[in-house]
Amino acid sequence: MTAANITRRAVLAGGTSALAAGIFAAHSSATPLNGSGEALEVHVIVIDGLRNDEVNPDLMPHVASLDSASIRYANANAIQIAETLPNHTAMMTGVSPARSGVPANKIYDRDERKFRNLDRPQDLTAPTILERLRTERGITTASVLSKDYLHGLFQGRATVHWNPAPLIPLTDHAPDAATMDALLRIMVDHSPRMTFTNLGDVDRVGHIDVTGNDIRLARTAAVRHTDTQVRRFVSFLKESGRWNRSVVILIADHSMDWSRPLSLISLHVPFSLDPMLRDNIEIADNGGASLWYWTGDPALRDDAVERMRQIAMLHPGIDSVHAAGVLNLGPRGGDAVAFCKPGWRFTDPTVLSNPIPGNHGHGVTLPIPLIVTGGHPQLPGKLTVSDAVTTMDVAPTVAALFGLVPPPNGWDGTALPAVM
Repeated sequence: MTAANITRRAVLAGGTSALAAGIFAAHSSATPLNGSGEALEVHVIVIDGLRNDEVNPDLMPHVASLDSASIRYANANAIQIAETLPNHTAMMTGVSPARSGVPANKIYDRDERKFRNLDRPQDLTAPTILERLRTERGITTASVLSKDYLHGLFQGRATVHWNPAPLIPLTDHAPDAATMDALLRIMVDHSPRMTFTNLGDVDRVGHIDVTGNDIRLARTAAVRHTDTQVRRFVSFLKESGRWNRSVVILIADHSMDWSRPLSLISLHVPFSLDPMLRDNIEIADNGGASLWYWTGDPALRDDAVERMRQIAMLHPGIDSVHAAGVLNLGPRGGDAVAFCKPGWRFTDPTVLSNPIPGNHGHGVTLPIPLIVTGGHPQLPGKLTVSDAVTTMDVAPTVAALFGLVPPPNGWDGTALPAVM
């Protein structure tokens, strides 16, 4: 972890009060939805870090009302690693991290020999539906992404690409109210038929909410505020006459889990004490997941991964350790990945490196809300779908709605199942 990241996390830990203020066919080659006689619009809104238990009439009356009257996916999950960048990438590419090039938020870059976020346009190595709809179908698309690193990763893909502003210092994201303002302006000025929006307040506040294990004081305020922003967008669609030709996909990219101050996993020291691993390991922590990179003799890689696993599994907070290839993360995902148990967090290279209580990336943060709503007449209305679905199924769904063919080598996800 770089000094800049340590500083950012440390300040976030004390800054809670600053932020508190096909669904129509099973295959992507399905006939485009056209029953309304008007140009279809599809809007994907990601409520970053939202938990399933927060979609209730008390915290989110508007989203809960949509949930109870629309298509609700009861078994929706993020992909691993359950972080922002890989799951937004999965939504727009429909392929695994091994194909998209984005396995986590933070990696150890072997070429540059440093830790960094995957926030460069060239980091995303797979086509997204944002540019494919634009170039192959002539459809205006828009990305309205509140987080600076999301903006960087998706830069140049959509027809209209909002630069998030104002950016809150240290969180590097624009508040949800400003993000929704931007989305509504873009709807008026450019009339995009496909939009991709990230609302980041719930996640950013959740990370720093020291009351997350019980009352979630700051988090609750953020969730209620974000519900208001979703209501603004739905009201706009209805008042502008777009609702009856729209499909709106409300989804989270991952959930959130909170740890106690002493529920920490720091592996830098135990790895450094081992003769084989000393000076040959780099650790890229991603909250509830830890990516390990063997930098020693390639011939010793398998033995080193096994040694890392043995050492790590002695810690009471470790849930599991996997070879990165098993998770289909690709070469940027390192050589092994560890996940913590609920209520724990990784912090390397020292116990002070990650002071924030709210984290994700581990198994308990995989379940997410997923709702498909809108006024399009071919939407089936109230329906609960029990099939297992993931964030990777969004792109094939949007493609199916617009009649866009699969990419070379096909999708890794599938169009969201539902009844016509």
